[in-house]
Amino acid sequence: MSGTFLGMPAFPEAAREAVRNTTLRANLRHATHTIRDKRAKAVAELDDWAELREAGKRIKDHTLRHLDRFLLQLEESVVRAGGTVHWAADAAEANRIVTGLVKATGESEVVKVKSMATQEIGLNEALEAEGIAAYETDLAELIVQLGDDRPSHILVPAIHRNRGEIRDIFRSEMARWGRPAPENLTDSPAELAEAARLHLREKFLRAKVGISGANFMVAETGTLVVVESEGNGRMCLTLPETLISVVGIEKTVPTWRDLEVFLQTLPRSSTAERMNPYTSMWTGTTDGDGPRTFHLVLLDNGRTDTLADEVGRQALRCIRCSACLNVCPVYERAGGHAYGSVYPGPIGAILTPQLRGTASEIDASLPYASSLCGACYDVCPVAIDIPEVLVHLREKVADGGGHRLEKAAMGAAAWAFDHPGVYAAGQRLASLTRGLHPSRLPGPGRAWTDSRDLPEVPAESFRAWWKREHERKEGSA
Repeated sequence: MSGTFLGMPAFPEAAREAVRNTTLRANLRHATHTIRDKRAKAVAELDDWAELREAGKRIKDHTLRHLDRFLLQLEESVVRAGGTVHWAADAAEANRIVTGLVKATGESEVVKVKSMATQEIGLNEALEAEGIAAYETDLAELIVQLGDDRPSHILVPAIHRNRGEIRDIFRSEMARWGRPAPENLTDSPAELAEAARLHLREKFLRAKVGISGANFMVAETGTLVVVESEGNGRMCLTLPETLISVVGIEKTVPTWRDLEVFLQTLPRSSTAERMNPYTSMWTGTTDGDGPRTFHLVLLDNGRTDTLADEVGRQALRCIRCSACLNVCPVYERAGGHAYGSVYPGPIGAILTPQLRGTASEIDASLPYASSLCGACYDVCPVAIDIPEVLVHLREKVADGGGHRLEKAAMGAAAWAFDHPGVYAAGQRLASLTRGLHPSRLPGPGRAWTDSRDLPEVPAESFRAWWKREHERKEGSA
């Protein structure tokens, strides 16, 4: 199935193919520029945006430092409210827990709220292997699922599709999944949205099990929070008899007062709205209101390993707003699929290698999928210094042998710096042969000099100039 990222090539190869797709580049350019311009206006409305950003950073850092305590408090609060808490060390364990819970209900289908965590662990594929159909209900996720595609953006998973492509997908695939698309469907946004609404309504009314993630979990009360723009999430969270939520452990916040900060920064950074149209909150179970059974699956899957890295742990502050994707020149040209992960863009380039490790070629390549321009850091609502983490991860990849040529070059340079005579001889040789130096690098370096000029070697080194000037001054004294 093409919905999984397994077996994808490393970023340079995937990006090289993506930039040749002119339709993809046009779709991405239009969408990202539109979103980021709206976001800038929404953020400018708040005089205290810088203070909110700093507050969000501090809340997240404080929570991560004491995550063990807050997670235990969260568990106690959820259980006290009538829910059941499960702990999953990795994706395989999380999938076993969720499939087991669904099978225990006797149901063979579920409706899903848009969830990055369930995409991260490949839950849909795990459910399918057990004969359980999982229906995505977020409009963009529905488009991706119907098109047997992969998400390419955190906020807008189908950002790589235009309206004409979506119309064609609805026409050809909806009938296979349920209610068919209306006859003579056009690419009008209103008609496309209505087609999705009619298609999903029968699933909402029939499903007995709902699966969600969560944007936040409040430790003091055991409350989970989902913010969205369409209302599909609200249907999934309230209509089924059983609700199963799979949430990364880093989504915890200590108190409701802390939550107030993020309910201001997240909507403005993501959808450029002052407030999300639908903010759903639930605390355990309540007789006669909502699901009768609630399960919370707390997902690690590499997060505690990330937490152990003093530089890289700041990636766990991420609130999944996607602002960094919308300003990134690399993402705009390469698209999300090139990152080979459910987390694309700048945040994916630092989060994925930490969650999955850098043993594979694609994960080792992700820290290099950036120009280090810093635009991502400027817009991050929790002040994640993504360029700092990228450089940090590049060092780890090089130390681990992931880039042998770079490691060899750095090793040779270090040796030369440790031997002043060799270094000085090298400088003299470079100056003497400066007329023979090429303007472009050969072999693998050719691509680098396609867009950069090699610096000219001066006629003499600084050391030679200093020695000559020093001798001249002594001679004239």
